[in-house]
Amino acid sequence: MNLTSVHEWGFFTLPRPMVIAGPCSAESEEQVLETARGLNAFGIHVFRAGVWKPRTHPGSFEGAGTPALKWLQKVKSEFGMKVATEVAGARHVYECLKYGVDMVWVGARTTANPFLVQEIADALEDTDIPVLVKNPVNPDLDLWIGALERLNRAGVTKLGVIHRGFSTSQKIAYRNDPIWKIAIELRTRFPELPFFADPSHMGGSRAYLQEISQRALDLGLEGLMIESHCDPSCALSDAKQQLTPPELKTMLESLIVRDNDTDDDAYRSGIDALRSRIDVIDEGLLAALASRLEVSKKIGAYKKEHNIAIIQASRWDSILEKMIAEGEKLGLSRDFIITVFNAIHDESVRVQKL
Repeated sequence: MNLTSVHEWGFFTLPRPMVIAGPCSAESEEQVLETARGLNAFGIHVFRAGVWKPRTHPGSFEGAGTPALKWLQKVKSEFGMKVATEVAGARHVYECLKYGVDMVWVGARTTANPFLVQEIADALEDTDIPVLVKNPVNPDLDLWIGALERLNRAGVTKLGVIHRGFSTSQKIAYRNDPIWKIAIELRTRFPELPFFADPSHMGGSRAYLQEISQRALDLGLEGLMIESHCDPSCALSDAKQQLTPPELKTMLESLIVRDNDTDDDAYRSGIDALRSRIDVIDEGLLAALASRLEVSKKIGAYKKEHNIAIIQASRWDSILEKMIAEGEKLGLSRDFIITVFNAIHDESVRVQKL
C-alpha cells in the first residue's frame, strides 16, 4: 500500500503513546466543550466524538447528527485540538469535509460491508484527510484488509487501523474478544500502518481499560483511542466504559511504553543468543512435524487397504484430551494446546486423503 507516515500527519506529539480521546457520543455543546477542556488540559491533541451512532435498536440515542459538527468546530477554535468522528456512508463524509473535521474513522459494522466502504472511499477521493479503519465485527482478517485496500486505491494515503475486538457468543470478561493474533497478523503484513487499540469497546467497562491498554502497548501498538466523558454517569451511550478526563490522565500515566528496539550492546547480545536458541527449537519442531505427517500418510494408506474411514472422531477426542492434560503439566494453556493440535490433526487428515 502507498502510505504517508503518521509522523507527517501533524496530529500526534510526544510523549507516546498516540492518544485519541473524547466521548462516545457528542450529546450537547456544553458536554463536548467541557470534556475537550479537561482533555486539552493534560496534552490530548486529538478529540473524538461520535456524531452519527449506529445502534442495534431503534429508539436508542443515535447521535446528534450534523449539528454536532459545529460543536467540534468550536473544539478546534477554542482549544486548537484536531477533531475526529465516525462515518458510515458518503453523506457523512461530505458533511465532515464541509465542517472541517480533521480525521474520520470507519466503524466495525461499516468495515464489514464492502459496499459502504467503497462508497466512503469514493467520497474521500482527492482529499487529504486521515482515515482509521476499525476491525470488522467478526474475526475476518481479509475483510479488514479489503477495506484498507479500497480506501488506499481511492488515494487515501494517511491510513491507519483500530483494533476494537470481535463479537463473540462465548462468555468472556470483556465486551468484545481481543483475538490479539489477528491484530498481530495484520501488523506483520503491514508494519507501516499506524496501529491503535480501542480498549473502551474491547473491554466494555472502566475496570478493564488499563490492562487492555497495557497489553496493546506491550504488543507494540502505537496508539490508543479511548472514550472520555466529563460526567460518564449521565452519558447517553456506553456510560460504563468511559473515563472522566482526570481518570484518563491517571490511567495513561500508569502505562509503561516499550521501545520497539534499542542499540544497547548488552541487550542485542542477549536477545540474539535467545533468538538463536528459538531458531534451533523451531527447526526441531518442523522436523518432528514432517515425521508425524509421514506416519499419517502411512496410516491413511493402511486405512484404505482395510476400507476404514479416515476420520475417527472418538479417537481424536481422546488424543486431544490427553494432550491437553500433558500440556498443562508443562505449563501450556488449554487454548494453546487445542489450537496447535487441531491444526496438526487437520493437516494429518488432509495427507491421509491423498
